[in-house]
Amino acid sequence: MKTIIYILGLIGLMVSCNTPKSTSTASNKTERLANQKVSDTVTISNDSLEYEIIIIEPGFNAWLLSRAQPEGYYSQQFLENRNYIYVTEWNQRVMQPQRYNPNLYELPIDYQPNIDYGYEVNYKLYNYFIYFQLTYNQRLGPFVPRI
Repeated sequence: MKTIIYILGLIGLMVSCNTPKSTSTASNKTERLANQKVSDTVTISNDSLEYEIIIIEPGFNAWLLSRAQPEGYYSQQFLENRNYIYVTEWNQRVMQPQRYNPNLYELPIDYQPNIDYGYEVNYKLYNYFIYFQLTYNQRLGPFVPRI
């Protein structure tokens, strides 16, 4: 792969501080979290384009299937324009961990506006930004995030 757009969102995997009542309960909870992490990993890859996006965020896959606008709703140009704005703000926040929560903004996103990533990559990235803003009450640009 030439470029990898990689987003980690492990914030949702934080475990509460309650002491488990039994060892089997703790192991069941760990197993459920591991299964949730695997089922909520969204990977979009296209060998002909040689770009890939990996999103690891608990709840994102279910949200994408149930609440996001369907593919084709937005034009690719719209998605590219919004993604460029969101990625720029995201990367600025990654570079300022003293100002923004470094647990939310862990890794920069390598998104070049002059590269055609295709519709699917732009669609999933855009919807991740909407999900992220709504879930964590963040605002990555001048637009109010909505579905």
